[in-house]
Amino acid sequence: MTIDPLNPEENQVQRKPYIAANWKMNLDRSRALDLIKTLKARLGDGDDREVAVFVPAIYLADVAAVAQGSPIGLGAQNIHWEKEGPYTGEISAPMLRGVGVDRVLIGHSERRRLFFEKDEWMGRKIRAALDCDLLPMLCVGETLEERESGQMDEVLARQMATGLDWVEKGELLRVSIAFEPVWAIGTGVTATPEQAAQAHAWLRAWLSDRFGDDAAQAVRILYGGSVNASNAKALLALRDIDGVLVGGASLKADTFLPIIEYDR
Repeated sequence: MTIDPLNPEENQVQRKPYIAANWKMNLDRSRALDLIKTLKARLGDGDDREVAVFVPAIYLADVAAVAQGSPIGLGAQNIHWEKEGPYTGEISAPMLRGVGVDRVLIGHSERRRLFFEKDEWMGRKIRAALDCDLLPMLCVGETLEERESGQMDEVLARQMATGLDWVEKGELLRVSIAFEPVWAIGTGVTATPEQAAQAHAWLRAWLSDRFGDDAAQAVRILYGGSVNASNAKALLALRDIDGVLVGGASLKADTFLPIIEYDR
C-alpha cells in the first residue's frame, strides 16, 4: 500500500504534539520571565501536547524558577560533551541539570554554519545529554544550494548518522528530531506542505532502516523554519510532522499562544 505523506487520516500512530520555542539570543530578563508567566497561566496540564522553551543560558535558572509547577519543558540551546574542563564559554550537561534544565538543542544550523560546529560533534553531544538525563533535540536540514543540487538526502543522511551514532535503539524514544531547512530559517519562507511532508517521511524511513520501524514510529519529528500562527496548524496536520520548533513567533505571547493552542 502506498501511503500519502500529506494525508493525516492515514497516520495511525499517535504521537504527542511537541511545540517548542527557540528564543535564540533574544529577550531581556524581564520580558523573558513575563512571557513564561503568561505561558504558565494559559498552558493547563499539558496532557494533550508538550510545550518547551529553549532559552539563552543566562536565563535558565530564572526561567526554571518561574516555570516551576507547570508542564513547560526547559531547554538549553547548546551543550559541550565533556562534564568539565578547560572549555571557556561552554556549558556541560551536569551544569544544566543543576539549574533545572531537562532538554537541549543539538546541532542547530546556526551553530553549524556560524560557529563551524562539526557533524561528528553532534553524536558526542547527544551521548552526553542522554547520559545526564537530558532530552536532546537533534536539528538537521539542508541549505538551498544543497536542495537545488539534489544533495538533500545525502546531507540529511550524514547529519542523522553522525548525530545518532552513539544512540542505542532503546534510547531513541528520548530523542526528538527537528527538520529545519536552512533556507527557511528566519527568512519568512516556509517549506511547502509537500516539501515538509516528504522530508519528514524520508527522515522516518531513515530511522526505520537504522533502528527498526517500531522505534522509528515512536520518534517525534518537528518542523522548523519561519513557523507562525498562520501556517502551524496546516503543518501539524501533516503525516509525520509531530510538532514545530518556533523562532521569532515564540518571542511574544500573542504570536506564540495561537500556535500552542491550535485545535487538533
